[in-house]
Amino acid sequence: MKSLLVRFFLFSLVIAACSIAVTAWLASQATTGTIRQEQGEALETDAQILDELVRYAATHEDWTGSKDVVEVIAEKHGRRIALTDGNGKTLVDTGRENAPRLPITPKALVDPLNVNGRIDPRAVGPFKLTDEERRKLQSYADQLLACTNNRINIVIAPNGRPRLPNLRPGELSLWEDCTVGDRLYVLTATELAAYAELHRLFSTCVDALPGPLPFGYRAPALKSFDWEVTTVSGEPPEVVECMDGARREQLRPRVAAPVQLFLTATTGDEPQTIDLSTTGATRISVVALGILAIAGFASWVTATQLVRPIRALTAATKRTAEGDRTARVDGGAGEIGELARSFNAMSEKLAETERQRQAMVSDVAHELRTPLGTITGWLEATQDGLADPDPHLIGMLLEESLLLQRLVDDLHDLAQADAGTLKLHPEPIALDDVVDQVVNARQNREVLLRAETTPVHLTADPVRLRQALGNLVANAVRYTPPGGEVVVRLFRSQDSAVLEVADTGTGIAPGDLPHVFDRFWRADRSRSRTTGGSGLGLAITRHLVEAHGGTVSVTSEPGLGSTFRISLPA
Repeated sequence: MKSLLVRFFLFSLVIAACSIAVTAWLASQATTGTIRQEQGEALETDAQILDELVRYAATHEDWTGSKDVVEVIAEKHGRRIALTDGNGKTLVDTGRENAPRLPITPKALVDPLNVNGRIDPRAVGPFKLTDEERRKLQSYADQLLACTNNRINIVIAPNGRPRLPNLRPGELSLWEDCTVGDRLYVLTATELAAYAELHRLFSTCVDALPGPLPFGYRAPALKSFDWEVTTVSGEPPEVVECMDGARREQLRPRVAAPVQLFLTATTGDEPQTIDLSTTGATRISVVALGILAIAGFASWVTATQLVRPIRALTAATKRTAEGDRTARVDGGAGEIGELARSFNAMSEKLAETERQRQAMVSDVAHELRTPLGTITGWLEATQDGLADPDPHLIGMLLEESLLLQRLVDDLHDLAQADAGTLKLHPEPIALDDVVDQVVNARQNREVLLRAETTPVHLTADPVRLRQALGNLVANAVRYTPPGGEVVVRLFRSQDSAVLEVADTGTGIAPGDLPHVFDRFWRADRSRSRTTGGSGLGLAITRHLVEAHGGTVSVTSEPGLGSTFRISLPA
């Protein structure tokens, strides 16, 4: 129970159990009926939208000018409408700029040639009458209505032809004086051409049927009194399929291509509220207030336990920000205690970093003071005429300048390593060639320097490896007395390439071994330049080796010498 997470979890569990058990039942009673009603209305609205889009597709050859029509439909039904082609390209989208992405699955397919497996009757295609033909047939219809005293019903077919849905030719004989009605069944030039085209497609399909048809079979003649041919009754299934295919082939170039329909809520619309009057909003409000009271009490008790350690941690943080590195916090157990311990560790690390920073500034100042003092003194002496600018003096000043340059370069390398910007340029190399180059460049008359290598190939930065190995070799030569020996060995050890630099020098005291790779550390406590460099070489070597994914270590015995070991992944 000391864990903050456990306490919050238990309190939340109790509150959630009460709220779910009570309010869920009450709310379900109020929402079930409303949801069913809204679902029914949504389905009806979707069906109306689909029907209006199918009507447009059946009466237009493409979707080029559909934007305004779709906008009107979307505004009418309060829905966002998007149409995409078969490749997912959006043709029309009524959503605003901040509209969400379309769902993955479309709501429906808008195809006037396949509405529940049938051709939409509004897809008239070539059967659509001209204005002149419609006016002529309409005049016949008006005459017929006048003749029969409006006792018959005339409807307008989708292609514009007036029709008598309940009468067929010859049935008008009931009104012998109304022979004008027979003229309504005379096909126009447009319909004759359309029937001729349909009959040609139908006959072509029947003639191409692979299976044998009954002996003496002939393709049936098309009905000539009705533009809408829906089926060929009493014929073999393949003949019926030919009629259906012929109609679709005839209409396809004259209707809009199939598109996918996406329907979503309009962006920015206010959600519809649910009427809770059927179950009593008062009961739900009372339960909600009770749960709120329980949650408030539990939160108050928990917060009271948290305030004291958090306030202490806040005060310690302020002290640390003001420069006090001794601020510590006792947070107790649980997550707050863990946070307090992390803060204490951070404070200790900051204090240690501050000490290292001060020591580093002091060391840098010391390293720069000596060569700068030498250069300044000799230049002043030369300016006052106390020294001649002979080659010896110029060479000494150049040596001090080069010392400063090396120190600046070392500091730059360390800064890059600390910032993580130390760049490597790896390439396949022969590591034994790198060893030979370093050994040949560091030859010394007073100390025997030799190499013992075996061929090892790996991928690394040859320049940086020469720098790292060169620092170790130069350090070994510097601390090896005249007549001593420095050996550079290269060999494989399992999956690693190992470089060892062993010398017969003065060695390193056991207490100094942990500090060998620290910055500005030197075995010579007086920091004399006759016995040591800037104290940055080994620190740089460690960073270069670690940048290659390797490790560097040292073993030493005072008076017997030291061995530095670099291990690189091979």
